[in-house]
Amino acid sequence: MSVEVLSPGLFTTIQDLGRYGSQQFGVIVSGAMDSYSLRIANLLVGNREGEGALEITLVGPKLQFEHDQLIAITGGDLHATIDGKAAPLWRPLLIRKGSILQFKSAVKGCRAYVAFAGGIAVPEVMGSKSTYVRAGIGGYQGRALQKKDRFVCGETGEIGQSFVHQLEQAKHHFSWSVNDGLIDFRQTQSIRILRGSEFDRFDEQSRQQLFQLPYTLTTSADRMGYRLEGPALSLAEKFELLSEGVTYGTIQVPSSGKPIILMADRQTTGGYPKIGQVISADLPSLAQLQPTASIHFKEVTLEQAECELLNKERIIHEIKMSIHLKARFL
Repeated sequence: MSVEVLSPGLFTTIQDLGRYGSQQFGVIVSGAMDSYSLRIANLLVGNREGEGALEITLVGPKLQFEHDQLIAITGGDLHATIDGKAAPLWRPLLIRKGSILQFKSAVKGCRAYVAFAGGIAVPEVMGSKSTYVRAGIGGYQGRALQKKDRFVCGETGEIGQSFVHQLEQAKHHFSWSVNDGLIDFRQTQSIRILRGSEFDRFDEQSRQQLFQLPYTLTTSADRMGYRLEGPALSLAEKFELLSEGVTYGTIQVPSSGKPIILMADRQTTGGYPKIGQVISADLPSLAQLQPTASIHFKEVTLEQAECELLNKERIIHEIKMSIHLKARFL
């Protein structure tokens, strides 16, 4: 079951939940920027949560299906259509042979995800299908999709087959869908952070400004990092910092004083002072911000961050159970 790329969009790659276990060798994690949308898209077609799917950024591709295929589209709204008709989001969809799925530019959020029942049949590299373009590994030949590419989908699982059968009987898409409330798609957001390891080494004014004044996401924002424009942050006194491990959401401050939030394709170590760390529960919402979006940082405790993450995971578990029930009993 294959899909042909008629037009690739701005930047469309295959991503899963990331390439873990090799950071000590300098191999970055990569993976979906918005992991919640990826996981739910996969659940909607009966895949395991971490299966590879398409991550689409700002302007989407045009795809032609060479066989019937069950898919799900989640994440931001990039005005998806199937044969010219609006495609419903956050639910299973049965695409017929010869049909064309097309995306336009983002009208809500920044990134959409398309999961295919059975997953995308590309080789795993170091345990992951995620594309890391700078190193040319993973995904489809280690790069973003291009015109005339053709990728193959795997075998549809039991849940996916149940949904295909139901959709064939109904001859239209499901009336139900998953609520997208796990993710904040607004372009003015309050992003919650923990204090970074060098927070106390910034001067008092900078520590206050971080939480009191807004920052703007610049056009220098990609899968590696988000550069922010706003009040410059200054150290109380200069000091030498050895390179240390960094992670998704680490907020570094280079000599310019303008913060950089490290994203999915971040390096494994960094030598700039770390003033903060975005909490895990807010990373998917952060990933949906477009350039010129406004960010207000809010400090929370580690306990609050843990509670919020556990709450989000509970919701995803409930979604998973609901999807299983709909596959079995509807």
